Amino acid sequence: MATVTCPGCQERDERITALERRVAELQAIVQDLTARLGANSTNSGTPPSANPLGAPKPVTKQRTGKKSGGQPGHAARLKRRLPPERLHKVIPFVPSHCDRCHEPLPPRQGPDDPEPSWHQVAELPPMAAQVTEYQGHYRTCLCCGQLNHSPIPQDLKAHSVGPRLAATLGYLAGSHRVSQRGLEEITEDVFDVPVSVGTVANLQAQLSTALAPAHAEALQVVRAAGVKNVDETSWKLAGKLCWLWVAATGTVAAFLIHARRGWDALVALLGVEIQGFVCSDRWSVYGRLSPFCRQVCWAHLKRDLQKLVDRGGAAARLGKKLQRVAEEVFTVWRLFRGGGGDRWTLQDRLEGPAREWERLLKAGRRCADTKAATFCANVLELLPALWRFVVSEGVEPTNNHAERVLRRGVLWRKNAFGSHSAVGCRFVERLLTVVQTRRLQGRSVLGYLYEALVAHRKGLPAPSLLAAE
Repeated sequence: MATVTCPGCQERDERITALERRVAELQAIVQDLTARLGANSTNSGTPPSANPLGAPKPVTKQRTGKKSGGQPGHAARLKRRLPPERLHKVIPFVPSHCDRCHEPLPPRQGPDDPEPSWHQVAELPPMAAQVTEYQGHYRTCLCCGQLNHSPIPQDLKAHSVGPRLAATLGYLAGSHRVSQRGLEEITEDVFDVPVSVGTVANLQAQLSTALAPAHAEALQVVRAAGVKNVDETSWKLAGKLCWLWVAATGTVAAFLIHARRGWDALVALLGVEIQGFVCSDRWSVYGRLSPFCRQVCWAHLKRDLQKLVDRGGAAARLGKKLQRVAEEVFTVWRLFRGGGGDRWTLQDRLEGPAREWERLLKAGRRCADTKAATFCANVLELLPALWRFVVSEGVEPTNNHAERVLRRGVLWRKNAFGSHSAVGCRFVERLLTVVQTRRLQGRSVLGYLYEALVAHRKGLPAPSLLAAE
């Protein structure tokens, strides 16, 4: 082809090339804006509560036609009979005369009589808290006129609220997200004890100090654990953005509020030498971990795949193929969790989907949609972290465990809008650690708060958060 030498033609061609480049850039911008406007909980990290109008429901359940309530064959949840030591009183109803011959009946139970039927009614007594008044009396000596005073011991004057009531207020704050003003109202209306918001804040600071050893113990456990799920959510400190982190095993959850969402925060949570396998999403900070020591959350990947489908075009075609593989992965995993085969069977059943997944990602790197191509390249770098759950005991394919544990912190943030001080942050992370750890263990939260507060006030070592009761 002959070279164009006309200056006007060269200028025209350069201008056309520049305009085509600009059109391509604008199309990419429009496509990106369209994807952003279409973001919802099914294709991004947007929570369902922040879905735009018209967004599809995260889970669409089909009507079964069955009546609501318990279905035939479900495990019965019968009313549990409380033991005799829990009963306030027993009111017997004893038959006095025979229904057939009307003769008097013996007052005591005979050897052939069955056990009595029973029905228990629970009722609260008057909820006024017990108030103890300590009095330091004065006496005047009849001999010399000296006025004598027996002062109230300082250890008694140190507290105006007992440990059980203080622990109950902490329980209501940590387990049920009651605000300080709400706690003030409950204390006055329910327990008939007038307190100020300042007193409530002081009690929370004291409880926070009492829970510091438990928080340190939980951090130590999750750092040494072979498998832990990690997640983070935003928090506010005096209106400034910071982050609430959690690391959770099957029985322990450790929370930490940090100013950053980066590597420093992850090190503060898991230690300088991070041990074991870390299950998480694809947030960039986790990229500093070896992919052989990670498990990437497939639930997050499902949303990413839906985002590809929503982009349309080549990205949608690729996304649908990857979605089919992901659904097969979840089907095989649910079968394994339900007892359908051992781990060798799981590995055998997922070998084909794993090969197909890798093939699609490699092909996707050449996708005409640059966003889709970048996604495929990024996921390929994490390939070993996608299948850790197949070979390692205790590793799950999703990070749902951490998200469920973190949910209580998310609700606290929505209710309280964060913390006003660093002291408040320490209270939140320590109380959440105790509450969620005890819930994971199926043990009493209130009982531990009371024991920890009593030990702190007496200057004794804090009780272990993990020791058997």
